[in-house]
Amino acid sequence: MKARYQEIYEKEIVPAMQEKFGYKNIHEIPKLEKVVINMGVGEATQDRKHIENAANDMALIAGQRPVITKAKQSNASFKIRDGQAIGCKVTLRRKQMYEFLDRFITIALPRVRDFRGVSSKSFDGRGNYALGIKEHIIFPEISYDKVDKIRGMDIIVCTSAKTDEEARELLRLFKMPYKK
Repeated sequence: MKARYQEIYEKEIVPAMQEKFGYKNIHEIPKLEKVVINMGVGEATQDRKHIENAANDMALIAGQRPVITKAKQSNASFKIRDGQAIGCKVTLRRKQMYEFLDRFITIALPRVRDFRGVSSKSFDGRGNYALGIKEHIIFPEISYDKVDKIRGMDIIVCTSAKTDEEARELLRLFKMPYKK
């Protein structure tokens, strides 16, 4: 069974993109390639338990076990040693990617306090979109009572679009709530 957003892409977004940009080949139409979720855990330098709690929370949010990221070089001002665990990340593709994006756009983003939309300027020039969230508790999978600390996270949506304009339109058709 396909994810809801995958069906929306195939039935509604592909024809709309083809009409707007005039693609002759169906393989030219931009599509989502992956969603990367990253959570930096600065407190992990003092206590190893923080990184485990962050990884468990991310596993609930993404539905997939995250990879623990380690420092590439030492930095005395941040009290970080080379090889020390400092965060976690997960890369979602295919069905998990569509299901996460569906939950993120329809359920999690409206739960953000004072939410007025996401920036439409956060594209990198190659059709990828990045945004940061200050509180990971906006996801319904996270129980507020069991959270030891509220953490932020970065969400990067990678598309096959060649330009930012194509990627912006693709995400707009996925109902991404941009600021007016």
